[in-house]
Amino acid sequence: MCDSQGLRASGSAGELEHVGLLSAHLGVLCGRDEFSDVVFVVDGTRFPAHRVLLAARCHYFRALLYGGMKESQPEAEVRLDDTTAEAFAVLLRYIYSGRVSLGELREECLLDLLSLAHRLGFPELENALSTYLCSVLSVSNVCTVYDVASLYSLSTLCSTCEAFADKHAAGVLQSDGFFSLSKGALLRILSRDSFAAPERDIFSAVVAWCGHNPGEDAREAVAAVRLPLMNLSELLDRVRPSGLLSPDAILDAIKARSQGRDSELNYRGVLLAEENVATLRHGAVVTQGELKAALLDGDTTTYDLDRGFSRHPIEPDTSRGGAITVRLGTPAILNHIRMLLWDRDSRSYSYYIEVSMDEQDWVRVVDHSRHFCRSWQLLYFPARVCRFLRIVGTHNTVNRVFHVVAFECMFTNRPFVLEGGLVVPQENVATIVASASVIEGVSRSRNALLNGDTRHYDWDCGYTCHQLGSGAIVVQLAQPYIIGSMRLLLWDCDDRSYSFYVEVSTEQQTWHRVADRTKQACRSWQTITFDKRPVSFIRIVGTHNTANEVFHCVHFECPASVGPYEEDGVGDNSEHTGEAEGLRGSLVGRVRGGEGGAQGLPNVYSAQPALPPDTSPPGGPAAPAHPAADLGVLASPVLPGAAQVESSGGSRPSSPLGHAGHPGPPASPSGSSQAGSSHSAPSRRWRY
Repeated sequence: MCDSQGLRASGSAGELEHVGLLSAHLGVLCGRDEFSDVVFVVDGTRFPAHRVLLAARCHYFRALLYGGMKESQPEAEVRLDDTTAEAFAVLLRYIYSGRVSLGELREECLLDLLSLAHRLGFPELENALSTYLCSVLSVSNVCTVYDVASLYSLSTLCSTCEAFADKHAAGVLQSDGFFSLSKGALLRILSRDSFAAPERDIFSAVVAWCGHNPGEDAREAVAAVRLPLMNLSELLDRVRPSGLLSPDAILDAIKARSQGRDSELNYRGVLLAEENVATLRHGAVVTQGELKAALLDGDTTTYDLDRGFSRHPIEPDTSRGGAITVRLGTPAILNHIRMLLWDRDSRSYSYYIEVSMDEQDWVRVVDHSRHFCRSWQLLYFPARVCRFLRIVGTHNTVNRVFHVVAFECMFTNRPFVLEGGLVVPQENVATIVASASVIEGVSRSRNALLNGDTRHYDWDCGYTCHQLGSGAIVVQLAQPYIIGSMRLLLWDCDDRSYSFYVEVSTEQQTWHRVADRTKQACRSWQTITFDKRPVSFIRIVGTHNTANEVFHCVHFECPASVGPYEEDGVGDNSEHTGEAEGLRGSLVGRVRGGEGGAQGLPNVYSAQPALPPDTSPPGGPAAPAHPAADLGVLASPVLPGAAQVESSGGSRPSSPLGHAGHPGPPASPSGSSQAGSSHSAPSRRWRY
């Protein structure tokens, strides 16, 4: 006996793929009598074919030719109706070779082929045809394609046709294809708020459609016209002479126009998904406010105390007209606003946003007048057609001026949930990318609590802390959210345990306790759930540590990324500071320098409750007169190698640490750095 081993080639040399050759050889049989055993008759043209090939490629032909029916008899002739010989010849070529040159086919043949592919069950060909038709849509063919797509419920092709028709509404109304639309397709197009053509043009096109389709119910078609959007002259001079509407219907439209609220009219507007329409390119302009040019220039990085923002004075009575108003180039469907509030210090703002079509009747879509907000605002509301948007500032914690750096508005397809007008986040919003910040607490680096790093922490870094009995760890979210859960990671490099409680607020004055674990020994991951409520500020107060007199927290998130009964793991969900800087323009402060020596104390980030508005005259963001009004480092150790923080006004050394709530020297009026500090290092040493 001899042992034999198979020879195996490495790589692709051992795999043969002659699909192209197979396709060519089978394609030779297409349309030839040689070896054929069935004949199809389409529109008077005979097509010889081979049963086994057709059955192998299509379930319909398998059932037809091998299902025991008369077509399964030898040399049988099969007649196919409701198609053309040209389309069937292309289909046979596809069955035999798997190839079709769609670009060489006429538009009518493409639609007939799509019909065949759908009826006979060729999903790959159907999808390919739909994709190709999406790429060749035009004003002249979109209605015809849409009719076929609607007939066969091709959702992707239907959506593409609808979006194309919306974008070219005026041309579609004048095309010949519009008159060949089925009544169902016509009503679906006209019912769309995004089909933004003048209502008088829509009415004229519908009247013409009724003339081309005398067998259809004209009243049902005309009912799709939004008569209240037409003015009195159009109703009397165009609608009334047509005889398609009763006098009562015309009078009802006049009454709705003259006596109802403008905001209740069912307006049409353009829909540009995920595209900011508050730009100069789209014809948007700022019509009210000071320093108008800065708001829509798209610059979200180069702004400071004197430039890069629009503003308006905050009036005690908002009805007196202080606001920033944007007029869009054309009415647009909106459900999302992105707005950057001036954030070079720790100030917070309150505001509301209203929209209108006539600049007279305003509808409030965002109301943060009772909440403190800062930096980037990601706002959502039910979609509505808007032409004017008005931002009204109601509060500034530093002065009486409201400042906006950038403003964007659009329609988004991203899902969102609202409760009481506030966003219910589905992912962690206590992140640097989401413009959250730590405004009170002790740490070696700013926002270590929010950077998402839940692995790289030890005795010296990676946590935020406060002294028991003095101060707290306070996180400010960029805007109020509806929150019902949160999760935090307590420092757990040894076997110590902590006790603590958590409170939340929207304006840093009234606090609601949502978790009380002062009588529990807590370690590592803590998941907290509570009844959902508006939250802008989260205050974590440690009450006990079995090892020393300091409370340490490594990570915080809200809402919690896992449920309270799930196994808590230490995952890496880090947010990159670089991405945050790109989103916010620049961080309020950046840690620079060394990490400090073995005896170096963490820098202190602290803020008192926000100051009431002063009576400063309208102008640029005023330099804070009290250190509590600045978000920068208010106290940090003056020790070799200790980190310093650079704020928007420049870098300044800070005083030694007395305790977690002890502020350093106030910033100079210009915001520039001081020469030094007269405070001496404390005699008491913290243990970590």
